[in-house]
Amino acid sequence: MTGRSFSRVGVVGLGTMGAGIAEVLARGGLAVVGVEVDRDALERGRGHLESSTGRAVKRGRLTAEAQQEILGRVTLSTDFADLGDCDLVIEAVPERLDLKRKVFAELDRVCRDDAVLATNTSSLPVTDIAAGTGRPAKVVGVHFFNPAPVMKLVEVIATVLTEPDAVTRVAELVKGLGKTPVTIGDRAGFVANRLLFGYLNQAAAMLESGHATRDDIDTAMKTGAGLPMGPFTLMDLIGLDTCLQVLEAIYAESRDRRHAASPLLRELVTAGLLGRKTGRGFYTYDGAAGQPAPEAPDGPRPVVGIVGVGPLADAIAALCDRAGTQVRDSAAALAGCDLVIEAAEDAEAGRALLSAAAQAVKPGTVLAVTSVDGSVIRQAMATGRPADVVGLHLPDPAAAAPLAEIAATVATAPDVADRAADLAGRLGLTVVRCRDRAGFIVDALRFPYLNDAAAMLGAGYADADSIDAAMTLGCGYPTGPIADLDRLGLDRAVTVLQALHAETRDPALAPTPLLVEHATAGSPLR
Repeated sequence: MTGRSFSRVGVVGLGTMGAGIAEVLARGGLAVVGVEVDRDALERGRGHLESSTGRAVKRGRLTAEAQQEILGRVTLSTDFADLGDCDLVIEAVPERLDLKRKVFAELDRVCRDDAVLATNTSSLPVTDIAAGTGRPAKVVGVHFFNPAPVMKLVEVIATVLTEPDAVTRVAELVKGLGKTPVTIGDRAGFVANRLLFGYLNQAAAMLESGHATRDDIDTAMKTGAGLPMGPFTLMDLIGLDTCLQVLEAIYAESRDRRHAASPLLRELVTAGLLGRKTGRGFYTYDGAAGQPAPEAPDGPRPVVGIVGVGPLADAIAALCDRAGTQVRDSAAALAGCDLVIEAAEDAEAGRALLSAAAQAVKPGTVLAVTSVDGSVIRQAMATGRPADVVGLHLPDPAAAAPLAEIAATVATAPDVADRAADLAGRLGLTVVRCRDRAGFIVDALRFPYLNDAAAMLGAGYADADSIDAAMTLGCGYPTGPIADLDRLGLDRAVTVLQALHAETRDPALAPTPLLVEHATAGSPLR
C-alpha cells in the first residue's frame, strides 16, 4: 500500500488533470475510483487515461502489460455512492467555488466519516471549500501540476481547521507516489501560482502599455532570464480563461494591483481567444512549428569603444573579442568608433565618462548607456547629444547566447535605435527593444517576482527550500527565486526595486523588508 492508511482513492472529475491524478495513483499501486457527471464525460476521462498511458508505451516508458495493470486498477463510474469505501477522495472539477462546494456536499453524504477529502484547486482558498462541509478537519488541499504524471511537485495545503494527521498522511502518500510534497498554509494561489501569475499579469500589462512587443518580451525572458518559455507562450499554453480565473481568485484575497487582471487579458477572454485550445490567444496557432530564430545581421563587424572599468567592461570586451570586433578603450581612440558603450560601476561616473566620450566621437556614433539609476534619459541629456544615446542592458553577458536590451528614450533619434540594435546583433547578441523605463524588460519583470518570493519567505508562509521547489518542480524554472536572489545579488535586487517603485509608486514594487535587511547586512537569504 502506498501512503499510510490509504489503499483506495477516489477522484471526482476526469478532465486532463483529474485523469492525470488517477493515473499517478494507479501507477503507485492504489485502487482508484474515478467519478464523472455523466457517461459522455466518463468516456472522455477513459480516453485521457488510455491516451496518456499509451504514449508512455510508445516511448518505451511502460510495457503494454504494465499499461493494462494500471488501467485495471481504475474503476470508472457516474455514481458518487461508489466512493463510499474510499480512504481518500480528491476533487478535480473546474475552478468554481459553487461547483466544488456542491461536490463536497455530496462527498459528505456518501463517504465514510474517517475518509479524508482533498481538493485539487489551484487558486481557491481551501478554507472556503472546507467550511461548507460537515468534516472541515478532514479536508486538505492537494495541488498537482499539469501534466500530473510528469510534474514532480504537489502542494499540500492545510487550513486552520485541518487536523495535522490528515496533512501528514496525504504528504506521505504524495511522497510514496514519487512526487515532492510541499506542505504550506492556505493562501489563494499557494506558492507557485501566487508567484507565477503576478509575473504573468505584469507581462500582459507591460505589453498593453506599449513598453515592448510580445515577441521581445517572450525572447527577453527566455534568453535573458533563462526561463523555459516566455510569459505569453506560457499563458497561451495554460489557457487565458484559466489565467483570468486564477488571478481573480488571488486578487480577491490579496487586493494587490499585481494580481488585478490586465484589461488586455480580460478582453481576449471575453472575445473567446483563449490560447492554444482555441487556436488564438496572444499568438495565433495554425499548426506551424513556430517562428524561426532570427539570424545575426550581415555586415562588417563594428568598431566598439568601451569607457569604464570593472566586471561589466571586461565582460563586454570579452563579447567583442568572441565576435572578432575591434575594441578601443582610450579617449583618443574613440573618434573612429561606430558604437561607444559606457560601462561604469555607478550612474554618476557613467555620466562623466559618456559626456567626455561624446566630445571625442565622430557624428553618427551610437552612445550606449549601461549605468542607469532608473531611466536612460538623464544620462542622455548629460552628453549634450541625446539623440545619439540609447540604453543598453546585458542581463547575463557571460551566457552562451547573451541578450541585449536596447532602450530608446523620447530624445533618441529613430535611426539611432535601429542602428544600435543592428550593431548589437553584429556582436552576436540577441537583441530586444523597449522603452526607457526602469528595469528594461528582464529586470522589470524578474525582480518584482523575486520580491514577492522574499515577502513570502519573510512572512513565514513557506521556507526557502519549499519556495524554490515550487518554482523549479512546479513551473520548470531552472533556479528557484530565493537561490536566484542570492545569485543575482541582494544589493542589485534592492536597487532595481527602488527604481521601479520610484517610477511607478506602486507599493508592491518596494523592496520587501527582508531583502533590505539582508542586503544591508551583506548576508544571503539562505
